[in-house]
Order: sequence, then structure tokens, then C-alpha cells
Amino acid sequence: MQSEKFDINEVKRRMHGASQALQHELGGLRTGRASASMLEPVQVDAYGTHMPLNQVATVSVPEPRLLSVQVWDKSMVKAVEKAIVDSNLGLSPATEGQVLRLRIPELNQDRRKELVKVAHKYAEAARVAVRHVRRDGLDIIKKLEKAHEISEDDQKRLDHEVQKATDATISEIDQLLANKEKEILTV
Repeated sequence: MQSEKFDINEVKRRMHGASQALQHELGGLRTGRASASMLEPVQVDAYGTHMPLNQVATVSVPEPRLLSVQVWDKSMVKAVEKAIVDSNLGLSPATEGQVLRLRIPELNQDRRKELVKVAHKYAEAARVAVRHVRRDGLDIIKKLEKAHEISEDDQKRLDHEVQKATDATISEIDQLLANKEKEILTV
């Protein structure tokens, strides 16, 4: 039987991955300000297949409350418009030739609170993912110690390193959440 190897860098990488995933998810949450990342989840029916919006158009933010979508192919304008309307983002495009303009409406207080709750759910999911990585790392360390491949002192040291990485990542997640919450609640 081949013994498992423990690599603290792998644990840190996986924890950082959870943090990055959270950052990506939070980027998709709509705040009162326009952000090109808001349209990342939009899929367009183009050329007989579903394509991300950024593969058929350029998204820019000319004003804080306005998104501009420059469609590259004139024949795709209607498909892009339909995809944006169907995306449940609550945005309605105004078409001017090959350019779609999307006004970002003000968020009311109830919607802001709802978005904060969603952000908290995303953050909790990221924390859970980090804890799973920690558990996996600690399990490997425990197995190595039981198999007498590492000493008890090494086990304690590695346990401490894993916990330190966990604490740092959880702290990073909390900071991301706090920043997003502040952004959402800013009127």
C-alpha cells in the first residue's frame, strides 16, 4: 500500500481556491453600481450553441450605473438582447444599432438586505469548503502519524500549520464578505 503524502502548500492552494470561488460568486451579485462581471453568467444562443456573452460582445462600464454591450456581429444583437432579458438579472436593454445599453436601477432596501443574505450564504459555503480541506489535511496527518511515518511532534506542528492556514483563509473570506456587504448597503 502506498502511503499518502502531506503537502501544506496543496492544503493552502485548495483553501485559496475556496476563497477565489467566493470572490467570483460575490462579483456576480448585483449592487447598485454597474460591473462588467454582472453579465458573466449570461449565455447567448449563438451559431447553434450556448456561448458566454463575452465571446460575442464587449461589455464596458461607461458610467457607474450603465453597462454598454457592443455586439460584434450585427445578426447576434437580438440573441444577445434575449439572453440578457432571460437571465433574471432584472435588466432591460435599450438597443442602439449594435450597442445595448443597460441602466442599472437603484436597489431598494429590501433587495439590498436580500442580497446581503445571499452573500452570507456564499461566504458560509466557502467557509465549509475550507473546513473540509482542513479536515482532509488533518486526516492525512493523523494517518501518517499512525503509520509512524511522522513523529507526534511533527503531527502537532503540521496540525498547527493547517489550522493557521484555515484561520487565515477564513479571515480572508470574512473580509471579502464585509467588503461586499458594505458595497451592497451603500446607497
